[in-house]
Amino acid sequence: MRIKSQQDFWSGLMFTAVGLAFVWGSTAYDFGSAAEMGPGYFPRILGIMTAILGAVVALQSLVVRPEGDGRIGRWAWRQLFFIIAANLAIGVMLGGLPAIGLPALGLILGIYALTFISALAGDDFRIKEVFVLATVLAVACYFGFVVLLRLQFQVWPAFLSG
Repeated sequence: MRIKSQQDFWSGLMFTAVGLAFVWGSTAYDFGSAAEMGPGYFPRILGIMTAILGAVVALQSLVVRPEGDGRIGRWAWRQLFFIIAANLAIGVMLGGLPAIGLPALGLILGIYALTFISALAGDDFRIKEVFVLATVLAVACYFGFVVLLRLQFQVWPAFLSG
């Protein structure tokens, strides 16, 4: 059987691998039941659904011919770098780096860092638009996580909040 769409085939395999990794990672947690879900319930169900979706996409790539050529292009190294850097930056800003003495800088600054760094991955960088987006995301994250869900995040850096 011949692969008719390389893009669909490899993305399907990627989804399947990520889904199976979530299923495997969730086995260390109690599954529970539908009535009393344990901490492993959601990641396992989500992993199973993702793996099934990936398998369907990969199998479909063997049957359905895409509109274009369906070949995989070059790697977008710049975009990959900035997206990974943005995720690492928010992780460092939320948790700090105790090994080098860097304290946590809080949720709000983390959201701004995440938004500005990830915006560098795009082709046009408009600072006003990125600032508005970062502000909307920071407000939404504050109200969603801190106010509504009452999660214990450090919102501001310690030197600002006292």
